[in-house]
Amino acid sequence: MTGAAAGTPRHALVTGASRGIGLMVAERLLQQGCKVTLMGRSSSSLQKATEQLAALGDVAYVTGDIVEGAVVKAAFAQARERFGPIEILVNNAGQAISERFDRLTEDGWHQMLAVNLTGTFHCIQAAMPDMLAAKWGRIVNVASTAGLQGYAYVSAYCAAKHGVVGLTRSLALEVARKGITVNAVCPGYTETDLVREALDNIMQKTGMSLDEAKAKLAEGNPQGRLVQPAEVADAIAWLCQPGASAVNGQSIPVDGGEVMVG
Repeated sequence: MTGAAAGTPRHALVTGASRGIGLMVAERLLQQGCKVTLMGRSSSSLQKATEQLAALGDVAYVTGDIVEGAVVKAAFAQARERFGPIEILVNNAGQAISERFDRLTEDGWHQMLAVNLTGTFHCIQAAMPDMLAAKWGRIVNVASTAGLQGYAYVSAYCAAKHGVVGLTRSLALEVARKGITVNAVCPGYTETDLVREALDNIMQKTGMSLDEAKAKLAEGNPQGRLVQPAEVADAIAWLCQPGASAVNGQSIPVDGGEVMVG
């Protein structure tokens, strides 16, 4: 995927990129010809991911916690120095906690908003000037089906992801005539480390086996299975392509048909 300057590869930055969906997104974007910066908090995990992807193209990493605005700006500046302006941003970093609402602490509430919503805000603000200058950009926010409907025991997570969907829709209108699209991808239960934590929680509380716990999570998916990270990454990579320029402000479920938005 190349930019306006003849043959110049576009620079994509992916947060939460050392594993799971983020790692698969980075792989897909490299395969599409982008230069890719991975961002996360663990330098050792990012180094390992960078080495894993190196054969596919130009890839590097920056470290930083998306909760801290100043840290995000510094990390994006570092990425820009290496690969140039950021024209594609995939906000994949996220976190979930499960707790009954009356036991949810204020700290837990603020943590969910900070990581899942405010972190997305910080990253978009850090990348937006490059996209406005280029008159081209792709922003894809990895929300969740929890941003489209409610789930018991994850009220703070659902509130934050609903916020991501609202931010996506609002910002898409602001930049619609500036060559920038803003969309959200909303995975259902996906076989990632985040869901493995949920499986561990189910097994601990119910005594279910791993297969039984997986089946429990997959009940809501009409296909009767967990979504795979590569399936989510394929949807995200498509939204980043020039051919997806008419898709804007959408929240696309990748969930086997669990949520139907019409």
